[in-house]
Amino acid sequence: MNWDERVDAVWADDDAGDDEVIARIDALAAERGADDARAEFERAGARDSAGREAEAVVLYRRALGLGLDEVHRPQAVIQLASSLRNLGEYDEALALLRTERQRHPDGPYRDAVAVVEALTLASAGKPAKGLSVALLALVPHLPRYHRSMTAYAREIAGSDT
Repeated sequence: MNWDERVDAVWADDDAGDDEVIARIDALAAERGADDARAEFERAGARDSAGREAEAVVLYRRALGLGLDEVHRPQAVIQLASSLRNLGEYDEALALLRTERQRHPDGPYRDAVAVVEALTLASAGKPAKGLSVALLALVPHLPRYHRSMTAYAREIAGSDT
């Protein structure tokens, strides 16, 4: 198995506990060295998954700084924003997500960006705006009613006090 397949195997192992996942991912990351963006991304994800968001944030930032490919970069942004949300850093999380949405409005992760943005807004005390973001992300998937649902979603956004 190549490195990616071995990483995938760790993530697919539902019987592995958090500490085991971290240890296995760290061992795989060590094969690539400390300055490998993808290795740092996987290390961050292992900690994030284990509820160790503060540790994950440091590693996500490092991975992004080292330069991730276009498959993993948006995932790292989304996961970093989610971790920041869990840590109560709403403004930074929203800034990351808005930048990602502006850079890649039609990217493959646009709906994931919207979901994390909606959750972050709700956590930040703006549930109506979060609902609006979620609804606007759903509109393109509807078979009809695009215009009316878009109007309703935009109207709801202003309901937060």
